[in-house]
Amino acid sequence: MALGTGRSTDAAGSPLADRLNYLFAHMHPPGTPYTNAHVADEISGGAEYGDVTLTEQYLSMLRNGRRTNPSPDVLRALARFFAVPVGYLLGDLSASQAERVEEEVRFLVAMRDRRVRGIALRAVGLPPEVQDSLTTIISQFRQQMNLPPDPPEAGAPDGEAPRDRPRR
Repeated sequence: MALGTGRSTDAAGSPLADRLNYLFAHMHPPGTPYTNAHVADEISGGAEYGDVTLTEQYLSMLRNGRRTNPSPDVLRALARFFAVPVGYLLGDLSASQAERVEEEVRFLVAMRDRRVRGIALRAVGLPPEVQDSLTTIISQFRQQMNLPPDPPEAGAPDGEAPRDRPRR
């Protein structure tokens, strides 16, 4: 199992591949998933990534588990590109720390939606009891629309409850 995810590792059994694929699947501009070529070009093209040279082919091998031990410089560059702690890619984080990183990724994915962002921002500054009331109202709407009580995990099939919380 990958740390903090409740997901199994990919077919190659590489936690690094699992984490990279998770980041590729979720940490990208709206509607524009990154390609191996794009990430390799971005990292190889700038001093901000430590003057690392990364090829599309090597990145592909990291993602499919055929290479599992990249240099610390490559790991730092990938972590910087995806804005996650390098410990997440190294597997040095505890399960709860890794889950926090993935929770932040899920939050960023949700905030891409302009309407969701608008709802969240309108709740800022309201007293906690009003925010609780809004949560209750949203839960009632979800129930009326036959949706699970909690939104599905980012990347989970529609209607599937998050794996770390039972359906109510």
